[in-house]
Amino acid sequence: MTAQVHVPSLLTRAGTATVLTLAAVGGSVIAPGAVAEAQAAAHSAKALNVAASKKGSPYRYGATGPHRFDCSGLTMYAFKKVGKKLPRTAQQQYNKTRHISASQRRRGDLVFFHWGRSVYHVGIYAGRGRIWHSPKSGAVVRLERIWTRGVWYGRVR
Repeated sequence: MTAQVHVPSLLTRAGTATVLTLAAVGGSVIAPGAVAEAQAAAHSAKALNVAASKKGSPYRYGATGPHRFDCSGLTMYAFKKVGKKLPRTAQQQYNKTRHISASQRRRGDLVFFHWGRSVYHVGIYAGRGRIWHSPKSGAVVRLERIWTRGVWYGRVR
């Protein structure tokens, strides 16, 4: 048995359809890149939840989880859990992300702390000027306000 599909007559006569033709006959049109952006947003939101679930985990230099983390180890771990690969260090992660402005930031984007051109710390943006991060020796993974204007933002692709 062969399934029959109803195709608007305009499409049958043309043989192929452009995006504008599909829109004219009631088809859906998605802007280029919109699907990729939506998927990135979903991954970022999930990675944010993974980082938050590690609240209270102790800082350890060079640690990548699952029980201890340094700053880039936490971000790498969180994104790995949602199927995204990040490099090991904060600077390498900055180099790998799509750089965005503060006005474009959204929950799940990475926040990079820098001095001059060098990135020295990274966290995951939680909204309302706060990040989840593993700050320093003797501290634990926690939610904290961004304490400086010396930050850049990056979106994991």
